[in-house]
Amino acid sequence: MKRDYTKLKCIILSILVGLLLLAAVFADHIVPYDPYAQDLEHALLPPGGAHLLGTDRYGRDMLSRVIMGGQTTIFSSLLLVLIIMTVGTMIGVFCGYNGGKTDTVLMRISDVFLAFPGMVFAIAVAGVTGGGIINAVVALACISWPKYARIARSQVMAMKEAPFIAAARLSGSGTWKIIRKHMLPNIAGPVLVTGVLDIGTMMMEIAGLSFLGLGAVPPIAEWGSMMSSGRSMLQTSPWVILAPGFAIFFTVMLFNLLGDTVRDVMDPRRNKRQKRKGD
Repeated sequence: MKRDYTKLKCIILSILVGLLLLAAVFADHIVPYDPYAQDLEHALLPPGGAHLLGTDRYGRDMLSRVIMGGQTTIFSSLLLVLIIMTVGTMIGVFCGYNGGKTDTVLMRISDVFLAFPGMVFAIAVAGVTGGGIINAVVALACISWPKYARIARSQVMAMKEAPFIAAARLSGSGTWKIIRKHMLPNIAGPVLVTGVLDIGTMMMEIAGLSFLGLGAVPPIAEWGSMMSSGRSMLQTSPWVILAPGFAIFFTVMLFNLLGDTVRDVMDPRRNKRQKRKGD
């Protein structure tokens, strides 16, 4: 019988993501140099020697800035996903459980957001609110919540007439107790899988806004902003833009692989197939 290594793959990817998060948390303590200290005498040094990834135009160590940039980029992406997941899920649960005119209005609003090009809207919002990583997060949150609202609403609508919900009502449980104890735990799986898959997407969009000058403001170390600062030196000093670019590529790939694996592990059809094979 062919072995299924999906759970082992999930464990390995979770460990790698955990190490990445630890590096972001303790970035201040593991950077070899001050990521903001300028040393013009050693500007644009190629990778090697004391500076493994070289230095930028101000003589700042690229490895230190990539590590510190991971703290900014990863945490802002996680904050964004947490916001849109929470807001979207709450709206979806409310609409799916209560229905009525409020449901209709909120779902039509979500249709407008889903029909509008997300990045264009985020650029417009970020441009109005000004630069800064917080404004970039707010701009992307404004356009990204409808997906979670749709998922939560569909799950709740399919669940609210189920026998165990009717039994909870007959036992005297109120609306909030039913939602908290019965509905949220049952919709948590699809929402969490979507959230993990969204981390990489949100990371690229935050980096994209920073690249356009609408996200992190220099000299803050942030991967998209670092790529923007080094784009004019792609031919003469390519390491300045390739280092943060590879960091984005590797991190997004890791989170996407983890999201796909978590989805496979939590797939009920896959679990049924594995159970039949085991029998």
